[in-house]
Amino acid sequence: MISAEKKATIISSTVAAVLTLIKLIIGIFSGSVAILASAVDSILDLFVSLFNYFAISNSEKPADIYFNYGRGKIEALASVIEGTIITISGLFLLYQAFGKYISGGTSQYGELSITVMIISLSITIILVTYLNKIAKDTNNMVIKADALHYKTDVYSSIAVLISLIGVYFTQNELIDILVGSGIAIYIIYSAYELIKGGVLVLLDRALEDEMIEKINHILMGSSEINDFHFLKTRTAGNLNFVDVHLVFDNVILLIDAHSISDKIEEQIMALDSKKEWVINIHLDPYDDSHINQEILLGVDKN
Repeated sequence: MISAEKKATIISSTVAAVLTLIKLIIGIFSGSVAILASAVDSILDLFVSLFNYFAISNSEKPADIYFNYGRGKIEALASVIEGTIITISGLFLLYQAFGKYISGGTSQYGELSITVMIISLSITIILVTYLNKIAKDTNNMVIKADALHYKTDVYSSIAVLISLIGVYFTQNELIDILVGSGIAIYIIYSAYELIKGGVLVLLDRALEDEMIEKINHILMGSSEINDFHFLKTRTAGNLNFVDVHLVFDNVILLIDAHSISDKIEEQIMALDSKKEWVINIHLDPYDDSHINQEILLGVDKN
């Protein structure tokens, strides 16, 4: 059965293909930089959505002998690539706007262009609403990225529409050039968060401070353990990873310590039921944090 994430990428790819065809035709014939900017953005949307489908398909594959922790980081890689592509598109659009300013080009087919952008805007708003719902339900990084760059399409379409109306009534092409340039700059700015978020996941950044605080609260609230140390967290795709050492009394039975660890794992997993958790708990009969710290730091006892 196809997942909600895959279905979302298929729908977004289809919508991007339709919008690309419409905008590209009108953009070329009308000579509007703003419409051409929106068309180029839609072309990139199409390729990004197709890439996202590939990324999600692979990230959903279970762990195996080659990828022991799964392929969740493909989503982060997709986010970085997507942000990079969006940045390049923004730079290209700035180049197009500058070219029109130098050449003194004019826009045509004003009424048709306005109609096309109204239709495009309506379709994109519906798509963004749908993607936001899927992103909220699944907490999937790729779908969040997809929703974000289609959200930028909404803003750019509104700007293009305003530009077309302004040029239509004033015959001032500078409006088109300025709006096209503004869209390009906004596209570049919006790509920054995508790239930043993906890079942080690839670098194994810890979970959000709020989540770590909740995990600490669970561990400190357990009266059955003496202490804990070496708490480490990270995320990849739909997986949250947690490693921690728990300190027990040295006379406790292994089965009892294991049972307590299971209860703590269940409490941590309940913090976010939309995510899958991989929790690795090391059972210590005494606090060996200083010994392990010396090993990690390469301290020579001699």
